[in-house]
Parts: sequence; structure tokens; C-alpha cells
Amino acid sequence: PERFMQYRIGLDIGSHTIKMALAQTDRSGVTTLTHLFSNPSAGIRKGVVENPTQLAQALSVPLGIIKTLSRSSLKHITMSVGSPDLKVQTSKGVVAVSRADDEIQIDDIERALQSARAVTLPANRIVVDSMIKEFVVDGIAGIGDPIGMLGKRLEVNLMLIESFAPAIKPLQRAVETLGGFAEKLVVSPLAAANAVLTQDQKENGVLLIDIGFSKTSVAIFEEGKISHVAILPVGGGTVTNDLAIGLRVPIDVAETIKLSYGNALAKEVSSRDAIELAKVDPRVKGTVTRKFIAEIIEDRLAEIFELVNTEVKRVGKLSQIPAGIVLTGGGAKMPSIAELARQELRLSAQVGIPSLSGISSASTDITLQAEDPSYATVLGLLEYANTEGEESRMKINSHIGSGLKKILNYFIP
Repeated sequence: PERFMQYRIGLDIGSHTIKMALAQTDRSGVTTLTHLFSNPSAGIRKGVVENPTQLAQALSVPLGIIKTLSRSSLKHITMSVGSPDLKVQTSKGVVAVSRADDEIQIDDIERALQSARAVTLPANRIVVDSMIKEFVVDGIAGIGDPIGMLGKRLEVNLMLIESFAPAIKPLQRAVETLGGFAEKLVVSPLAAANAVLTQDQKENGVLLIDIGFSKTSVAIFEEGKISHVAILPVGGGTVTNDLAIGLRVPIDVAETIKLSYGNALAKEVSSRDAIELAKVDPRVKGTVTRKFIAEIIEDRLAEIFELVNTEVKRVGKLSQIPAGIVLTGGGAKMPSIAELARQELRLSAQVGIPSLSGISSASTDITLQAEDPSYATVLGLLEYANTEGEESRMKINSHIGSGLKKILNYFIP
């Protein structure tokens, strides 16, 4: 059966959980989501591997599932990366059009891309993602597909996302020690955006905020394209730590309280609503009001949104996101969080629910599971693996052969 089935695998290795999504495409081209899996993580903190052995042990469970289904698919994993040291830079490639009749052809694009890629990075940094922002022909900017146009000079503007190599390579090695191979790396907020943003939102200008356990990812889209990416080293785990300190309870109890009784806005909760802590965990005693819990949560989340606001202002994009904010990630499940985001950032806000375009679900249970915002990144990876960013590169690929397709598939999300 394996030889008739093609498997797509997304792997999101977080500090708190490891998520894996697996879909299979049959001979008729129908792709079905068959597994959506979450397992406690270990050995990684804020996107950086601290204990490779612990991480490999945690990874052995999801990779073991893949191995039983299709050993060969272990070599075709699409994996998210997202350490807080990501940097975004723009690179320009310029070439003279080679044909005597000035018609731009595939080889001109190829040479322009190679020119743009020729950037000098420090030895400890690598490019993890690259996207074509636009082509420029004889000074005319904003061109999506220059093939067949007439001009003497072709430019391409690339957005390069680079990261600290020692933060990426241990993740790859951990997968490889278990017989896997991450053939594609995707920056985590771009993967999440793939699952929760509509093309209209991207065209109009939108801010994605993906709140994970140890980090918050930010992505800004304008005119259908990514214009900025950042990863902030705070997340839902910071809220949990604050609750543990404020309530004088262990971390695991604080996490349970957050998930069971939390609210992002203290004004939404009655001060008379009290919780007996012993009912949450016999190890702790006393009572606490839900309002006090919400006050702690609101304070920390407001700080996270202030960091996002500072980042957006720093790159001068605040006025360029009329479609507002889309919140996703595990932190987006906190009640009233969209209202707090509206209040703090003064933009419209909504929680983004993952949507699988072109992929069906094997069961109702998986469909319901896939609607959880905490699965946005891993499902976005799956679509990335499945479509190769088909919508974004459709115009160019309709004109080109397979050799250049491979090059463009590297560059266009």
C-alpha cells in the first residue's frame, strides 16, 4: 500500500509540546489528514535545544508513528523553526537581460536569483527562508511575473530570513538520530499564517500574533506578501510562571488553573467567584478568586501585546494593517484575549481557526482537533508540504520548466 500512497508530514517542535500532522495522498490525488498528534516536549527551551538526548526521547513517539506507516516518509519532513534570534533582510539581485530581442526568459530570472542569494553572512548564521517580494524591469517595480516582458535590466528583491545556525542544526540532528530528515524548514509564523489567514486578509494588510508556550511569533502581511517577521521570547508559559508565583502553587497546578479558570480580562470575571485550590490539586490549600487569577493573566498578556506593539512601530507598519489582528497558537484560546488585543493594540482582532484548503479529514474527531489554534503551525507546515505554496507561485510556475520550479519553490512561500 505504501508505494501507492504519498505521505505529507509537518513537525512543530516547541518548548512545551511537539506536534505532528500527517496526511496521505492517494493515487487519485485526494489528500486526507489522518493523524494529528501532540506529545510533551523535553530538552528544548525558547526554541533552543539544551538537552539533545531528552529531545530525541520526546521525538521518538511522533517519529515512531510515522515509521510504522511509512518508513520512507521519515525522509520528507517539513519542520518549523523559530528561535528568537531571527533577522529579516532584503537582498537585491540585478542582471542584464541576455537575449538580443530584450525578452526576459527563465535563465534571466535564474541569474537574478543567484545574484540576490550571494549575500555574506557571519559563519554562525544561515538563511532559513527566502521569499521573492517583487521583480523590477527597467525601473518598473511591483512585477510578479516578468517572463516574456521586454527590458534590458532585470532586478529581483528577496526577503531573506536568517537565524543563528547553532539553534537550527541541533533540531535537525535530533530528527536525524531517529532516522528522519527535515527536507524543508519553514519559519513558524509563516506556517501558522498559512493555516489561519485568508488571501483577502493578506492583501489588505494583517498582523498575525501566534502565542506559543515560550515565545510569541509576529508576522505582518501587506499586498498579499510577507513584509515582516519577528519572534519574541515570551509566551503562555510566562503567564503560567506569574500565576505560580502569585498563587504560591507549583507550575503544573498554575497551568491547570490558567486553562480551567483563566480570563484575559479581569473586568469579565466576578470577584465573588472563588476557587478552592485543593479541588484543583490536593497538594495546595486555600481559596483564590477568579478575578485575581484574571488580573495576573491580563497584566502579563498586556505586556506581551505591548512588546508586539513596539515591534510593529519599530518597523513602521502600524498604519498598514487595516485587516487588523489574527491571534493563534495555544495562547489564543484564553477567553477574552481578542478583546484585550483590541484594547492594547487599538486594532480589530479575532482568533484564527486553522483551515485546511484542499485537504480533507479522515474523521470528525480529527476535524474538530484541527480547529484548535494551537495546531495552526503544524497544519500550516502540512499545507506548505502539500501545495509548495501553490497559490503564491502559480503565475510564475505556469510558464516555467521543472528545473527553475525547484529554484522558485525554494524562494516563494
